[in-house]
Amino acid sequence: MILHSEKFKDIRIAVVGDVVLDKYVSGIARRISSEAAIPVLLARRIGHVAGGAANVAANLSGIGCSVSVYGAVGDDGNSVLLSELLDEKKIEHKLQQINGRPTTIKTRIVAGNQQIARYDIEESSALSKHDEDLLFSSLLEEMDGLDGIILSDYGNGVLKGSLCSRIIEAAATKGTPVFVDPRGNNWNRYRGAACATPNEAELALVSEGAEIDEQTLSLHAHSARKRYGLRNLLVTRGAKGMALFLEDGEEFFLPAFCVREVFDVSGAGDTVIAVLAASLIAGATWKQAADWANRAAGVVVTRAGTSPVSLEDLLALNQVERSGKVVSFEEATARVEDWKREGKTVVFTNGCFDLLHSGHVHLLRHAAREGDRLVVGVNSDASVQRLKGPSRPVASQEDRLSVLSALECVDLVVLFEEDTPLRLIQALRPSVLVKGADYTLPQVVGRDVVEEAGGRVVLAPLLEGRSTTNIIKSCR
Repeated sequence: MILHSEKFKDIRIAVVGDVVLDKYVSGIARRISSEAAIPVLLARRIGHVAGGAANVAANLSGIGCSVSVYGAVGDDGNSVLLSELLDEKKIEHKLQQINGRPTTIKTRIVAGNQQIARYDIEESSALSKHDEDLLFSSLLEEMDGLDGIILSDYGNGVLKGSLCSRIIEAAATKGTPVFVDPRGNNWNRYRGAACATPNEAELALVSEGAEIDEQTLSLHAHSARKRYGLRNLLVTRGAKGMALFLEDGEEFFLPAFCVREVFDVSGAGDTVIAVLAASLIAGATWKQAADWANRAAGVVVTRAGTSPVSLEDLLALNQVERSGKVVSFEEATARVEDWKREGKTVVFTNGCFDLLHSGHVHLLRHAAREGDRLVVGVNSDASVQRLKGPSRPVASQEDRLSVLSALECVDLVVLFEEDTPLRLIQALRPSVLVKGADYTLPQVVGRDVVEEAGGRVVLAPLLEGRSTTNIIKSCR
């Protein structure tokens, strides 16, 4: 799966919404209060983190994007602290100070690794027309230079009025996509957005409280998407992963990705919408962007407190992804291009490899010696059946891919559905194409493609008497 991380530095995104100051009071709870049946925390540490819309901005900044954040704060010490946190992360902030309105602060009491209490100070009333106009005008001045806008709605009032619809309408005139993390039981103010990212509970809220399960998820998701004029919908499902519903009717269900035990889900939704938006703007498909958002969320939930993802996190995930040998057509193309840029000689061979035997291994080892990296194309089950007859393959494509990927001499394994690997060869354009000596040069599929690109075709010697057909006959 492709991660266009090198493009993140050229992306500028504005985040508009409810900024929050997250406060963590951490310590040890060893006794119960004599005043009430509650634990007494012996505080050891007090820390502050940018939360809400500010955490969305922190995620974007962490992966290398240029970002500005718009919101409302009070004329108080908490707003100063929040601004300092944003300055530390080099996040441009245009926070509207409003007298008489407190800066939203969420205080979590943590004993060991467990949250035992939380208290919030917030104001959920909508902004006045005057304050909304000031915020919108400030954003409008920046809009020509934006690649995307994220609306982060935490229900604290900034997005309750007409601000959402004004932003979406203005962005539409410039072709700027708007992504929404929604809140509440009425999403009309998000109409026209490129995508909304509700969780299942939020989707149920706009579906008249309907129960959302495996059987009803698609129905309610598409219904909500159409009812509120949203082009696409990404539903986050906690331990069940995510589900992506596109305007053309396509659906993708993504299992949860978590590298370790879930520790804290605070801010995971902020990570999802940040990585989704950045990946799409960088050139990923909707499916690819959702995959990366899913993986990024799986990383941040393993950490204590509100914690944004970093570019290093994504690159590490990319490395894990790329360490696997069995890859898609698209990933194979990307990997081969990477190797070529590194000056590596890429070798390609292909076959059914049904019941891998010593003759196959001999061929593959010979092929590997012709260059630096060996890519093996493998016929799908359907393709093998068309070529070999209804009784083949003996081994499923999953088994054949697994066995081939275990060979040290093989660097990449790619499944293809066609009867020949021509499309794959055209995409990869290897430096060397290897086939067994039972072929003649004119019979080698893709020979012209390789030779026209300056490559060469090699016919590898065979081990006599080794074939899948002979193995099957001997077993009967």
